[in-house]
Amino acid sequence: MNKSLSLRRPMLPPHVPQRNTRERAMPKRKSIRIYSDPAGGWGALKATGEALALQGVAVSGAKTLLRMNQPEGFDCPGCAWPDAKHTSSFEFCENGAKAVAWEATAFRCTPDFFDAHSVSELTAWDDYDLEMAGRLTHPMAYDEASDRYRAIEWEDAFALIAKHLNGLDSPDQADFYTSGRASNEAAFLYQIFVREFGTNNFPDCSNMCHEATSVGLPESIGVGKGTVLLDDFEEADAIFIFGQNPGTNSPRMMSDLHSASRRGAKIVSFNPFRERALERFASPQNPMEMATLGFTQISSFLYQVRVGGDVAVLKGMMKAVIEADDAALADDAPRVLDIDFIESHTHGIDDLLADLRATSWDAILQQSGLSSADIHNAADIYMKARNVILVYGMGLTQHHRGTENVQQVANLALLRGNIGRPGAGVCPVRGHSNVQGNRTVGITEKPSAALIDGIERAFGFQAPAAHGHDVIATIESMMRGEAKVFMALGGNFAAAVPDWIRVQAAIRKLDLTVHIATKLNRSHLVHGKEALILPCLGRTEIDIQADGPQSITVEDSMSMVHASSGRNEPASPHLKSEPAIVAGIARATLGPHSHVDWEHLVASYDRIRDKIEIVYPIFQAYNERIRVPGGFHLASSARERVWATPTGRANFLVFKGLDEDPVQSDHDALWLTTMRSHDQYNTTLYSHSDRYRGVFGQRDVIFMNPRELKKRDLHPGERVDVFAVSTDGIERVIRSFKVVEYSLPDGCCGAYYPEANPLVALYAFDPKSRTPSYKSVPVKIARAAAVGPDSTHQAAIIGATGAHHASQ
Repeated sequence: MNKSLSLRRPMLPPHVPQRNTRERAMPKRKSIRIYSDPAGGWGALKATGEALALQGVAVSGAKTLLRMNQPEGFDCPGCAWPDAKHTSSFEFCENGAKAVAWEATAFRCTPDFFDAHSVSELTAWDDYDLEMAGRLTHPMAYDEASDRYRAIEWEDAFALIAKHLNGLDSPDQADFYTSGRASNEAAFLYQIFVREFGTNNFPDCSNMCHEATSVGLPESIGVGKGTVLLDDFEEADAIFIFGQNPGTNSPRMMSDLHSASRRGAKIVSFNPFRERALERFASPQNPMEMATLGFTQISSFLYQVRVGGDVAVLKGMMKAVIEADDAALADDAPRVLDIDFIESHTHGIDDLLADLRATSWDAILQQSGLSSADIHNAADIYMKARNVILVYGMGLTQHHRGTENVQQVANLALLRGNIGRPGAGVCPVRGHSNVQGNRTVGITEKPSAALIDGIERAFGFQAPAAHGHDVIATIESMMRGEAKVFMALGGNFAAAVPDWIRVQAAIRKLDLTVHIATKLNRSHLVHGKEALILPCLGRTEIDIQADGPQSITVEDSMSMVHASSGRNEPASPHLKSEPAIVAGIARATLGPHSHVDWEHLVASYDRIRDKIEIVYPIFQAYNERIRVPGGFHLASSARERVWATPTGRANFLVFKGLDEDPVQSDHDALWLTTMRSHDQYNTTLYSHSDRYRGVFGQRDVIFMNPRELKKRDLHPGERVDVFAVSTDGIERVIRSFKVVEYSLPDGCCGAYYPEANPLVALYAFDPKSRTPSYKSVPVKIARAAAVGPDSTHQAAIIGATGAHHASQ
């Protein structure tokens, strides 16, 4: 039997109120037009001003920005790119400014708002409009009789959670999700509470993005993090960027790429899309570029690799390197490979060389979509550079073989000793501002023996050892009807997951859903039989506990840990900090017999950090070191050329073949990659536009090149239905998306995340890291079927979130 899951482009039904004045400040004028300016520059400054004005904080927001990423200020709530040592007064980027404006907004989502709007009504709202309601002000509980959220006292909310958790047949019937926004202190308390409760069910946002890094790099080099510091970018002779769009996803990185390019470093980028920031960038902090409307070319070469073709490029570059080394040996010239490093520090070189020699150039060129000259040119730059940094993003990790993809980056670095020396190394670019820190302080479903022993030292109880649920296992448990309670420390789980039409139906069958959040989002409307929204402080806000004002700490992509102290007044007197909320839930659930004095810990975050130091000795002198401006670095053994692997060496790991994803036999299928727009951070939308790609006022679009359009007799602006090529008998389709002609390799297309997530089958994940394959979805395109107004309206509501009352 063929089951069907259908998503039509979201439309607001007639009963949704007209946009108010704050929304009219950024109207949804729909157009597709060429954006010819460089990334950054005056366009970024204009967008920053518009974002502050849109949120009603044009003056106060500007003052807040001056405290962002400063030694005595707060850490950016956006990306995880490190802070410069010598910070200017303007240590922020356009998207960081949008994140601050979004959090520091003048608008409030009060109990009156929920009185005025039922959950069924809000279900039909656009994700942007939901968050534009403003900051949450009170804890809210779902009332089934009125189909509305109603205000609830904090202690009553904690008691409701305790009742559900303590009523479970097994602690493993509850799942505890974590977003990368959570601080070290909140994440640490969260995992201590959950483990004392009795489970290791920790689905985490990193399961959906860089889990391939956390699994793959330890096998290669003994650590699951990058090996470079920000200073290394000043000494690199060449920088290679694979599957990362820094201008949108980590814009402060552009300052380092801008500087590297201007001093003569070669930057080589591989991406299916010609992203504007990889082409050219105007630094808002460069007076000459701003005054003359100038810019700096970022990439020396930008190669449009096919979706799923990065490993072919990496293996091609390595093959070119060993062929050059063979020629050097034949000519009695200096070796191209760093033989001293390989012999002293690595294992497995013979197997790698045999595999590369057996891989044909014809196969490499076909899979990569590049020419022999392209790959040899990139390899030549690599070989001539003394110090090389290899940067990668989710364009590598979110594939069926994402873990192995990451390991090929390490292989390329190891061939010439580009790990463990200044100006060189592997640089995975993490997404959320503390996603790496969450993992460091214990957010993992697979606790190590060292973690279990550390918890016993610090708190006196034995934590469970059995592995718990990651994101995929959590979803599977929900769909089997085994899970009963879902709690989220931040995030927007119901929108971020793959296959979310099916997943949301399973969420609605849960007994209780709990979301700790700053703003209303889709996940709060896709709720269990009972549901709570618990509003928390944001990064920008003053946090006062029993012992006085508190600072939190975060870890960036390069393992720098530093303090963050908000300076704004809280959005509501009813807000609690994330650590205080976790402590309140733990106290209510575990009762007086808990091994942890929760109130004592949360009264001063110094005490939480003291406990972190006991569990994780790497944090020695934690409280002293975070009081030093700029914080401290968590040492990386690989950076010191100490390899914490079973072989005691860095391992060359062979990637058999060239296919990053299952081979597609349907020659009419395209590989679709999902991506963010420029006005987006994860699932948060700052507008419906994507100016660098020339898309304005709309997100229901699919990018295709002219040749693929011609094959299908399609034209720009037409509406199409996009069908996933599935193997489980379920039809997955998103309907009536507008075609946008764009420069892409043949056989590829692109659409925005999370709108395209229903196409990502739940079974499509990397078996090693279990990271969903968001970047490689096989699809077929057909001209959109005609749809009447009634069915369009129904599909908009059901397709966006699942029919609200269908399972109640």
